[in-house]
Amino acid sequence: MASKSNSTFSVLGSDLAIKGDIKASADLHIDGSVEGDIACSSLVQGETSTITGGVKAETARLAGTVNGSITARELVILKSAKITGDVYYDALTIEQGAQVEGRFAHRDKSVKAAAPAQQAKQPELTVAN
Repeated sequence: MASKSNSTFSVLGSDLAIKGDIKASADLHIDGSVEGDIACSSLVQGETSTITGGVKAETARLAGTVNGSITARELVILKSAKITGDVYYDALTIEQGAQVEGRFAHRDKSVKAAAPAQQAKQPELTVAN
């Protein structure tokens, strides 16, 4: 196992299923299935991956299935993605063919101050540094 200081990313393979929350200080690549909330610096989700829970990341590139809210500074939703849940973003790219059922909301300070009730619905996740 690599030490934390030498690790630049973590990979959860397609044969892996996890029940529980994941907090990673490194970048995270998920090909398996996760039942729980995910907090990381950068998330890359493979096409066969399934996430059931909230996602919070600085950057996220989603290609699989997500059932839960997503909060990301930079979010890319690829055409193979199927997302059910609200999406909070600063910068957003969606490929033609992606499926999203939920609301999109741009994250900015005025929206956060004006809508505390919406923020209460978001999962409380902390990105590890």
